[in-house]
Amino acid sequence: MTDKALSGNKAWSGDKPPIPIEIGLTAAIVAIENNEPLILTSSGGNDLIGLPYGPFDAISHRTLDIGLRAWVEEQTGLRLGYVEQLYTFGDRGRHARVGDTDVHVASIGYLALTRAVDNAARAAGATFEPWYRFFPWEDWRQQRPEIIARDIIPELTAWASQAEQPDTTRALARKDRVRLYFGIDGAQWDEERVLDRYELLYEAGLIEEARRDGRPAALARAKVPPLGVAMRFDHRRILATAIARLRAKLKYRPVVFELLPPEFTLTELQHTVEAISGRHLHKQNFRRLVEAGALVEPTGEMSTRTGGRPAALFRFRREVLQERPAPGLRVRGRR
Repeated sequence: MTDKALSGNKAWSGDKPPIPIEIGLTAAIVAIENNEPLILTSSGGNDLIGLPYGPFDAISHRTLDIGLRAWVEEQTGLRLGYVEQLYTFGDRGRHARVGDTDVHVASIGYLALTRAVDNAARAAGATFEPWYRFFPWEDWRQQRPEIIARDIIPELTAWASQAEQPDTTRALARKDRVRLYFGIDGAQWDEERVLDRYELLYEAGLIEEARRDGRPAALARAKVPPLGVAMRFDHRRILATAIARLRAKLKYRPVVFELLPPEFTLTELQHTVEAISGRHLHKQNFRRLVEAGALVEPTGEMSTRTGGRPAALFRFRREVLQERPAPGLRVRGRR
């Protein structure tokens, strides 16, 4: 094999001609506004809505992280703070349409957090959208979403019963995954299983992306139920991965403070945690948890922006990062 055979981001396989490969960077950029978790999206013409993404320029950018920050700032005006690499999404055809002969795109997904919802000089077509538009079954703050019992469980139950033989390639049978992932028949809802639930719906052909990708289970249906807003390519899968990662990190890293202003009330902190986790939290239990974790300290000032009685302002106590290896909020939601 020669150096020439590997140039130009091309994959080499024996005597076959090299396959062009492009490395893309896709960003799930999260913010909180009015107690709602938002995700920065982009659209172009009549295309589906999607996450911001751009190519990695190995000449201009020394690292993948630098490349991500550079094009996000160029395209949206946002200077990213917290950034974390999620996963590499490289399934064949993930960026292809019928008849395409373009390069194969492998995209590295990132989770990024920002407070700058209103200050971004965003490009045309870019906007922050509530992430529960794309995953309406994930918002349990008020109650168990009606869409689960009304639209999802009947369809999944019917799909699970169609399996003539057990799938020996999986540890769990279809009906067991439905029960565990959606918290039915005595199973508890686990807010971190966002990706498991999305991929189960995709496998069962219950979301638009499955029909678009030609999944047999979706093509066999007369119509696909409207389960959330579809996204371009596999961006809803990337977003599901980002939400699951953020929900998990709440419990062992102080990432929630990346989404809050420098000074905040305990109510604002609770609402932010609830928005991300999709769960309602008991007020007094939450405050005892925050106090026991020594994550915040009072500023000595009061806030009047609540519209009611003045509330004490707090800030993140940074010393906790040196005191404990996993300073997070191990919250438990109410069913």
